[in-house]
This record gives sequence, structure tokens and C-alpha cells, in this order.
Amino acid sequence: MRPLELALALAGAAEDKKAVDIKVLKIDSLTVLSDYFVICSGSSSTHIKTLAEEMEHRLEQMGVSPRGIEGRESGNWLLLDFGSVVAHVFMPETRAFYGLEHLWADGEIVDRGE
Repeated sequence: MRPLELALALAGAAEDKKAVDIKVLKIDSLTVLSDYFVICSGSSSTHIKTLAEEMEHRLEQMGVSPRGIEGRESGNWLLLDFGSVVAHVFMPETRAFYGLEHLWADGEIVDRGE
């Protein structure tokens, strides 16, 4: 499956569960870590968990399982690593603190066709 398809599926799952400020960044020319980051925010630790579970479920339906999931205990930031795509699900204040969009500002924002 193409990385862009995975990234858009993750963003769609986040949107379906009412995530806010969803961004898909194409970073393949900047790093070997991943091709895309999907970044979004939730309104509570429960919402963040729900968003991550929906993302994981959506990709598992496509036959893709995460290589790893980090942050289940924190409630402020969950990371789902699908190899070519990494999803970051934040509380708004944690997202502002880490500023991934600024750190990866040279990445290309993907038009999700909203």
C-alpha cells in the first residue's frame, strides 16, 4: 500500500472521530524516518485514546498493523508508527509545546481535498 494512501486513511479516521487541526506532512525528502506525518489534536485524554484506536483499527482493516505505539500511559500524546507513516495525536497544549509543524516546516502540507 502506498504511504500517501495510509496517511490519508489515518487522517480520515481522525476526522471521523472529530479530531481537530488535522495535518498531513510529506517529509520523505527530509528524513529516512518516515514518508509522512499525520498530526492532529484531541480534546481530552479519552478523546486522544479514541482517535488512536480508530486510526489503528482503520489501517488494520487495510491489512497494516502498527510497528509500535508509544504514549498510551501519558494521555497527552500518542504516537502510532506504521513505518512509512507516523501519526501523532496530541492534546493542544502538548502539540504547541513540541511544535512538530515548526520542526518539520520544510515538509510539504498535503491537500486532503476537504
